[in-house]
Parts: sequence; C-alpha cells; structure tokens
Amino acid sequence: MKNANITHSNKDNVKWFRNAAPYINAHRGKTVVLMFGGEAVLHPNFANIIHDIALLRSLGVKLVLVHGSRPQIEERMMQRNIPQHIENNIRITDAETLVAVKDATGSLRLHIEGLLTMGLVNSPMHGSQIRVSTGNLVIAKPIGVKEGIDYKFTGTVRRIDAVGINTQLDYGSIVLLSPIGYSSTGEVFNLALEDVATQTAVALKADKLITLTEDEGLLDESGTLIRSCSVRRVKTLLDDKDDHVRQLLLRAIIQSGENGVERCHCVSYQSDSALLQELFTRDGAGTLIAKDHKEQVCTASIDDVGGILELIAPLEAEGVLVKRSRELLEVEINRFTVIKKEEVIIACAALYPYPEAASGEIACVAIHPDYRKGNRGERLMESLEFNAKEQGLLSLFVLTTVSGHWFRERGFIERSLEDLPEGKKQMYNFQRKSKVLIKEI
Repeated sequence: MKNANITHSNKDNVKWFRNAAPYINAHRGKTVVLMFGGEAVLHPNFANIIHDIALLRSLGVKLVLVHGSRPQIEERMMQRNIPQHIENNIRITDAETLVAVKDATGSLRLHIEGLLTMGLVNSPMHGSQIRVSTGNLVIAKPIGVKEGIDYKFTGTVRRIDAVGINTQLDYGSIVLLSPIGYSSTGEVFNLALEDVATQTAVALKADKLITLTEDEGLLDESGTLIRSCSVRRVKTLLDDKDDHVRQLLLRAIIQSGENGVERCHCVSYQSDSALLQELFTRDGAGTLIAKDHKEQVCTASIDDVGGILELIAPLEAEGVLVKRSRELLEVEINRFTVIKKEEVIIACAALYPYPEAASGEIACVAIHPDYRKGNRGERLMESLEFNAKEQGLLSLFVLTTVSGHWFRERGFIERSLEDLPEGKKQMYNFQRKSKVLIKEI
C-alpha cells in the first residue's frame, strides 16, 4: 500500500512538471524584478523563498532582487536610542540615523548573499553555484527641503544603471539591490524600497515585477483575494485610510504598469509554494496585475451591435463564421466580449455557458484585419477564460472549420463530437463539418 502511494505521488509530480513546462519556457530569458521587505527576510519561510529564487535562476530567469530593511533599521535605532523623525510618512535620515541605516542594510545584504551562496549536499541549493552581484547601481539625489522640512540624507532614485545591471544579468548573475543610493558627490542616501524596485523595473523594461507581501496578494474591500485585475482596478483600491506600506505597494504596482511593465504579481512571503505556483501553474497563487492598454476589453452592450455586425460580416461572407442576424445578436449581446479602440470595435468573441456540463463554448471570434498583431486574440481569450472560471466552468470548447491551428496553439485539443455537452451535440451542423476542440481551464 505504501509503495502504491509513493508511485501515485511520483505520477502526480511528473504530471505537474509536464503541465509546468509551457510556463518554464515562457519565463526563460525574461527579466524579473523581485521586491520584498525586511519583514519577509525575518519570516521563517524566507529560506524556502531563497530555494525558489535559486530554482528560477537555474530555469533561465534573469533576476534582480530588491530588498527592504525597515524593521532592521528600526531595531538598530532602538538599540542606539536614536529617536525617529517621520514627516508625511517619510523617515528623516540625519547623520546618526544614516549610520543605523548603513549598518542594517549592509548586514541584511550580506545575510541574503550568504543564503544565496549555500550549496549543502541534500539541500535544494546543492550545485546551484549562484553568483550575486551588488554595487553602486542606484544613483540617488536628496529629497531636499519640502514645506520647510529638511529630509537630510533621505533621497529618491535619480537613475538606475541599467547597462551595468544588464551586463551582470547576461553573465548569469543575480543582481541584489539595497534601498541605498549614491550621488555623484559621494554621498549615501536612504531610499524607499518601492522607489528602487519600481525605477529598476521601468529602467530595465522588465517583463515582470513581483512583490512579496504578508497577505495572499491584493485583497478587495471585503478582504477577498483578487486573482487578476488591471492597473486601473488597482487604482480603485487606493484608500487614504490604508496603512502607508500598503499604499506604497499599490503605488509601485501602478507606476510600474503605467510605465511599460507588462505584468506585476503580488504573492505571499508566508507560503512556501506561492512564488512557484504563481509563475508555473494555470491558476497561480496570488494576484496578477496586467498593464492597461489604450484599447479597452469589456463586455459588449446593445450599443455595440452595429460594430460587431460590421466586424463579422466579411467572415460570415467567407463562411468562416455562422451568420447571425441583428435580432439574434441583440438578444445574445451580453455573451460578447469586445476590444474597443477609440470606441471602435476591433475584435470580439462570445462565451456560451453549458452549466450542466461545466463547460462553455467560445464562438464568433473575430479580429479586424488591421489589428491581427499585438496579442489581441490572447487578450480576448484571457478575458473569456476568466469569465468562464467566474461562472464555475471547468472547460471551454470551440467548433471551427478554418481556425483549428490558432486554437491548438492556445492549448485546445481536438476531440470528438461525443465530448461536447449534450445540448450542443443536438445542435451540431453536420454540413459544416466543424472540428471540435476542447481546453481544460
């Protein structure tokens, strides 16, 4: 019985690894900025996070780690009886405080470097041989005097040495950045973690910014985890009543998304699997935040009927799509998702649920010929998959005569007519001889 359980467990591991392969391929060679505060380093699970970081590097991900040190700085200040001066939620760093900042940040950086250097036999780090690169890669300037308050050695990021960082990444090193910046006059400034991480992600044109937080991810007003959302939605979460750290996190995500970072992720540092789950599984573990596009993805309304008819008419004439009357489209308009550019519909697709079979049909996928580049089809499918999951559906299917390859490239598998929901089988048009493709979601 024990051997049977072991065999079953091994099969599950192999299945997971196979399912993760597309995500591994997708992340290889990508630049990822990973942001975490000093609280994460203090947590017992941080050793597992280090193991996951080593694994990401071994899978070809280019990693820049940006660590904070707020609790460590406060501890040093208490030990030395240095009073804290906070104005507008910003620490005033005088000469005495700067000594504590250097001590805390330097010690923490060395601690992280040490963890990344481990290579004990029978440990996840064995054989990893990770090179860690640090240095004067963050150029800073003082905040100066604002509203009569001199912030002294508290600064902001002036410039990120993107060339220097990319050189180290190309050598295969992990780059480790501290919330410390240097000026051309030789001064050292205390910086905010979020400022360094955001400016680094933007300067590198990073593919992802990943933030590690205490919570599962971003939570809505009721405390429920938001699985995925746009930067526009993150703005609605900002609240003056929020604690300062949460506000900084949200603003870092917003600023990154608005300045070219395609994806931001927010996951918990308390979970020993959240980071890998978020990147290498279909459902993830935290919150995925996608950059806003000038083109809007939204549910269609009755005002969009004319635009959809105009878009799908050429495909209906070619026999690619089944012809729909205006009356039918008006009845089913709430099934449609559209992409609009300056209020003009340039793409559409519909989702017809079959709740009794926990399945849904993707239909009437159309993209204007002038806009068939730029991943608009993928954005439509992501939106429809999200809607399907919200409705509790477990699979999607499509009937197509000419677009089978496009759907197969997106995870659909050709199946037989018998695999369709009963209600759809009865409506199947044998004259069209459409192929059946199904995807588990």
